[in-house]
Amino acid sequence: MDLADKISRQVKEIPRSGIRDFFELVQSKEGVISLGVGEPDFPTPWHIREAAIYSLEKGETSYTSNLGLLSLRRSISRYVGEHFGAEYDPANEVLVTVGVSEALDLAFRALLNPGEEVIFHEPCYVSYSPSIAMAYGNAVAAPTHARDDFALKASEVEGRITEKTRVLMLNFPTNPTGAIEPEAELEKLAALAVKHDLIVITDEIYSELRYDDPGRYVSIVSYPGMRERTVLLHGFSKAFAMTGFRLGYACAPPEITEAMMKIHQYSMLCAPMPSQMAALEALEHGAGPVEEMRTAYEQRRNLAVARLNRSGLPTFEPGGAFYVFPDIRGTGLSSREFAVKLLEEENVAVVPGDAFGPSGEGFVRCCYATDPDLLETAIRSIEAFVGRNGKGK
Repeated sequence: MDLADKISRQVKEIPRSGIRDFFELVQSKEGVISLGVGEPDFPTPWHIREAAIYSLEKGETSYTSNLGLLSLRRSISRYVGEHFGAEYDPANEVLVTVGVSEALDLAFRALLNPGEEVIFHEPCYVSYSPSIAMAYGNAVAAPTHARDDFALKASEVEGRITEKTRVLMLNFPTNPTGAIEPEAELEKLAALAVKHDLIVITDEIYSELRYDDPGRYVSIVSYPGMRERTVLLHGFSKAFAMTGFRLGYACAPPEITEAMMKIHQYSMLCAPMPSQMAALEALEHGAGPVEEMRTAYEQRRNLAVARLNRSGLPTFEPGGAFYVFPDIRGTGLSSREFAVKLLEEENVAVVPGDAFGPSGEGFVRCCYATDPDLLETAIRSIEAFVGRNGKGK
């Protein structure tokens, strides 16, 4: 029996993650300094871990409502209202999920009919296109460019809208570039969504990690006419350093929340109780540690950008997240060639830019959420590597 013939065509056609493929190579080497995995290097703040521990000690290990703990949903509603300028009813407009990845999957499956199109900007997080495909939708990439600091131009979106377009997918600050969407373009995108009756899914997972005017954050959901057509996704992995807790949420009008919850109740049922208790503590008392981590990331960003530019790799200064996306085209190497050769010669791991879509070719992603001493060592190694492997050498 050929088991390969038993796999669904839909799954067969989905490519493996370019990040995971590359890191299988990384794992074959010892002593590698990794600037690859997009994960905070800080441990989850103690008071948040303590909330999870107390939850276990008190025997709070049962199922919760499919939507999530009401106390957590109320806290999410307050937080989103303060942070994003949109009010949501915790009773029927907030859904707690197993990470933002589940929320994204639920949104696509709840909204898409087979063959309908989702426009998203690229380079982008590796899960977007496969998640669209798994929901039987068609992924339509709108490229962003270094000359625009990787902001999405509304004109790029408008030129790709067809009668099959159903959803516009946004992620700012962006993984892998750290780009911020200018408010002027965000306003144009909102107008396009209203004009063409599109649903917008906005992945706001890096919203707290803003470096330029961090007190001011504008989400597309706050524009006129957008709350009723937007699914706002957020979670605790990045800003609160809670990746292993796998806790996210979606805020949306009740009709969409109900549709997403229907899928959630038959697949995940609910998010884990201890993770929900930890998330509640994070929202109620976690602002101080978030600001401390944000400040540390900003210092590392400044170091990485300055040194990479000095080494001959043009690198724009990202406004958020914890990635830099240096341009390596001047070396004459492809993204993968650069990453593999850097790993072989210097034991430093970065992610080839084409792992984030064709628009990422000619770049590599470096995550600076790593120990400052290791970051300094890695950058020195990159400088030495570029010095040896500049174009024509």
